[in-house]
Amino acid sequence: MINDDWKARALCREVDPELFYPEAHGASARNMMYRQAVSICQSCAVRGECYTYARDNNEQWGVWGGHYAWQIKRANRKESV
Repeated sequence: MINDDWKARALCREVDPELFYPEAHGASARNMMYRQAVSICQSCAVRGECYTYARDNNEQWGVWGGHYAWQIKRANRKESV
């Protein structure tokens, strides 16, 4: 059974979730949203758990633990080589 208790402590719960899914916006807005999301992630106590969750669940979209989902996927591929 997966323990998702960390989600209740995530700082992202306190802001608009749209901020963590900037892919649907234009380049300028996407960059601004990404920087804001990463700023929130940097001070979040569960950043590591969030990153691991995205990696283990093959999340395709969004910002997780301070990284775009595609960045996590790329890092995971490099680790498995």
